[in-house]
This record gives sequence, structure tokens and C-alpha cells, in this order.
Amino acid sequence: MLNLAVAYKQESFARMRDPFAEREIRVRHVPSEARTFDLADPQWGPDEFDVGFVYPSRAMEGGVVDALLSVPWVNDREAVLTSRNKGGVVAQLGRAELPVPKTVAVSNPVDESDLRAVFARFDPPVVVKPNSTTRGTGIAKVGDLDSFLGVVDYLNLVHDYRATGDKSFLVQEFLPGATDYRAMVVDGEYVGAVERRLPDDALADGRWKHNVHRGAEARGSTLSKEHRELAERTAEVLEIPFLGVDLLDTGDRVVVNETNARPTIDAETKYEDGFYDRLAELIRATRR
Repeated sequence: MLNLAVAYKQESFARMRDPFAEREIRVRHVPSEARTFDLADPQWGPDEFDVGFVYPSRAMEGGVVDALLSVPWVNDREAVLTSRNKGGVVAQLGRAELPVPKTVAVSNPVDESDLRAVFARFDPPVVVKPNSTTRGTGIAKVGDLDSFLGVVDYLNLVHDYRATGDKSFLVQEFLPGATDYRAMVVDGEYVGAVERRLPDDALADGRWKHNVHRGAEARGSTLSKEHRELAERTAEVLEIPFLGVDLLDTGDRVVVNETNARPTIDAETKYEDGFYDRLAELIRATRR
């Protein structure tokens, strides 16, 4: 039995436990947040785990856990940080000639004249998003220059705090009516997807963020060959073994909006046959 260290205990942990147990992989929780660490008396023995699933979300605590466990990770620190840098992902994919939204990265502080020039590059509304947050946190849609400058003012308040590490944000084109897909890629191969859709009443109220953590429903979806190949190519360019690829499809074009190297695993029935077999193979290939 292979021992797998999982640094979070949310929906994915519960869903993966039994399928992995059937494949001789024991899933065990390794807490990395909201706790204390006695670094002189580590909680885990040096040979207690064989492999880690994905690197912990918080880089500093992750460094401690990584040192104490001393195991290879399916998605290591570099993979998680690469995916979390939304601007870096868009730039890297764009250079590889993959379709991405029109995007401008802003590193604070900048003059108001620079912000006005950025806004003038787009047909409003535009999307303003912090460069490294998850779950749709802090993302805003603005339709006029004054509102845009007001949203940036709030970001400036955060970025003025000296301990804030990431002082960047993105301005992106808004793609109205786009269908939102999360495609999953394991070791370079597409293994399934979900469509994330808000309830009709939420859409009627003007809501537009299709994040599951914001109330959207994830429904199993069969993607076209074009979409599958785009997801696989994205994972190849970023060199991330286990990746969620967020696609926006307007009907006229499809773009890679974001990626997630710590993706939530949905119900097995929403993926292709063999999803857990492929994931188990990747875990075994990663072990030391």
C-alpha cells in the first residue's frame, strides 16, 4: 500500500479516498494550515509517506511541510506557483500561440495616466482581477473609467501595506455569454471536464462569475476535440502534470482563461472512464 500525503481536507479529499484505496493508495491528511509545528520533533517519520499529492497552498507553511515529509509531489512548489501567477500563465501561453484573453498586467504603483491608457485599450466592460488569488476572490467587472479607477484605488490600499508580497493585478477583456469549462489533464492526457454554470436566477440578477465556490454548479461535460487538445497543450506548455484548465467558449472563439494546479476533484461520474486509473499511475510514477 502506497501512502499519499494530501495537504488539504475538503471535498476532493473525501472523494478520492475510496477510489484510491481500491488502487492500493492510502490517502492521509497532512495539515499545513491553522496549526503549530514543532520543528525539533516532527510529527511524521522520514519514511511515513511515499509521495505528496499537491504542494500546500501557502508557500511558507508548504516549505515546512515539504522539509518534514521529504517526499516528491505530483504537483510540486514550482507547478503550484506557476499556475497561481495568472499573468505569467497568460504570457507563457500567448508566447506559445495558444488563445488567451486580451490582458494587461499592472504592477503597482503606476500613475493614473498609465491606468487611463490601459482602460482605453479595451471595449468596456473590463475584468479586473488580482494576479494570484483563487476561487474568484477580488475579481470585479467594471464598465466605465471612474469605476475602473475606483476599483484600482481599493487595490492600491492593499498594495500600500508593506507586507503585501504580490502588488500586481490584471485587466482583461470581458467575454459576455461565454460558456465556462474546467478541463482536467493528467500526465498530458485529457481525462474529463465539467461545465460551470450559475443558476438561472443568479444570471437574471446579473451575476457572472461561474466559480463553484460562488454558487455555480459543475456539470459533467463532453468537450470537442479542439477543446481537449487545447487543454492538453496548455498542460504541456506549463509542464504541470495534474492541471485544471479553465476554458471560456463564446461560440466564436475559445480561450484559456486560467489554470489551477490544485484543482478540486469532482464526482468520478463527471469524468472520462479511467480517470482514477490515470491519476493513480501518475502518483506511482512520482513516488521516490
